[in-house]
Amino acid sequence: MVGATPQAVLLVTPRWTRNGGVGAHVQASAAALAGHGLSVEVMAAQVDEQQSVPGVRIVHRPQLFDRQVSMHIRVGEALSNRPSVVHLHQVDHPDLVDFMRAQAPVVISAHAYTACPSGVYYFSPGHECTRARGPVCFANMLARGCAHGRNPRDMPSMYERAGRGLEALRRADLAAVYSSSVDRHLAANGIERRAVIPLFSTMTPRTGSGHEGRRRVVFAGRIVKPKGVDVLIRAIRDVACELVICGEGRHLEAARGLARRLGVEDRVDFRGWLGAEELAEELAQASVVVIPSLWPEPFGLVGIEAFAAGRPVVASATGGVADWLADGLNGVLVPPGDAPALGRALTELLDDPRRQEAMGERGRETVAARFSAERHVAGLLAAYRAAASTWGSRAPLSGSRSPL
Repeated sequence: MVGATPQAVLLVTPRWTRNGGVGAHVQASAAALAGHGLSVEVMAAQVDEQQSVPGVRIVHRPQLFDRQVSMHIRVGEALSNRPSVVHLHQVDHPDLVDFMRAQAPVVISAHAYTACPSGVYYFSPGHECTRARGPVCFANMLARGCAHGRNPRDMPSMYERAGRGLEALRRADLAAVYSSSVDRHLAANGIERRAVIPLFSTMTPRTGSGHEGRRRVVFAGRIVKPKGVDVLIRAIRDVACELVICGEGRHLEAARGLARRLGVEDRVDFRGWLGAEELAEELAQASVVVIPSLWPEPFGLVGIEAFAAGRPVVASATGGVADWLADGLNGVLVPPGDAPALGRALTELLDDPRRQEAMGERGRETVAARFSAERHVAGLLAAYRAAASTWGSRAPLSGSRSPL
């Protein structure tokens, strides 16, 4: 019955893995929904991890995104269990949306700037884009640099992919977003049926010790230019600290080279990709966790994971960061791309362990009040009910039924 609590959800995602923020979120969200008593099935084109999650059934469909085969081969029997709702993550295939909607309401999560052809939605640090996707994007990518080094020959395919993602969102019953920044992006592109869902930490937080005796700055994320690792390495030239960089990416060797040229390589520890337990330990032992992004971070999940460990965050004032970081209370905001300002903020916090502790405690309070697994599940269930409430009336569906 429409308005009732959903009993079963089918999650659809390209990869079942923790390697990346979205992958970690999907796994944690699936576990939270199962823990709430829902029947949870996950359909993925690639399954990188065989680790079982209690209450979650994994369905491996290697041909899920192969447009050369029939939809029944792509999806198989995944809909035979008659899910109350289908929830898509990182899926930009309108045909999949249509096929799923014939059986159940469809919710799509927009984890980032889906309608942006370059994917990063900014012209320069601190100058975020606010435009809707359109032909002017080609001129901006060429003349204003928002392609950020992408090959001009790739622009038509980038534009087309963004169009597919936008069309998939339009056909869905509801778009789930996780920050005010992405919500504004979808609103600018005419997506009206939206819900902002609270995120939560994807790992079990740990509590560190001995912070008063160390000066350790920790970065965790992909090593790519928009993440601002170069700015961070430049910033620490004048900061008495050790820098731990957790992550991998195509800019890794360039970042190593920059550290050598600036003479700080002996203070920079490139740890590579870490599993959840290792990363939780690094965050707990950090003096400060830093998010030096140049692009408008869609949310900045590592920020609330640092808060859950009781550690303060210094982050670029861009994108969705201000949704959780209150400047001067649980962390410090700095202008994106400003290495001297970032260095000063880090030094001030490293010089004051008591302030670190106070900010970290306020961070814990922020997570407990606003970013818990319980609030995440409650937001999802409300979104699922909202999608179901308009599902039957938006378009004629063959064999339609009451979804919840």
